[in-house]
Amino acid sequence: MKSILSVAIAFCLTLVLVSCGTSKMMFENSSVVPAATGEVKVKKDKNENYAIDVSVKNLAPPQKLSPSKDLYMVWMEDGKNPVQKLGRIDPSSSLKGSLTALATVKPTKLFITAEDNAEVTYPTGEVVLTTKK
Repeated sequence: MKSILSVAIAFCLTLVLVSCGTSKMMFENSSVVPAATGEVKVKKDKNENYAIDVSVKNLAPPQKLSPSKDLYMVWMEDGKNPVQKLGRIDPSSSLKGSLTALATVKPTKLFITAEDNAEVTYPTGEVVLTTKK
């Protein structure tokens, strides 16, 4: 009897831990910025929102692109709603960048575009990095 109860408790704990776990998406190689790499971690918080952590490495300054751009913007898709802007990501002098955002729906795809203006409400620039859908 104790062993059945122990197995049941272990199974329930496993389900809880897996359902609260962090999912990870990797950015695909880019022809626009070939050296750039990165990942996205998504975790559901206690308020039923999704914490999204984006980190990139070897992301050249947008001014070095051809044509030159002013900034990078991070966007998400969830498969049901229009594309949502998550925010701006600025690579440091060491070519690393990060962004943390919250969303009410779980993203299925994230991508980064090079833009001329931070006020854009829809991606207009070239996609420099994208995750698999």
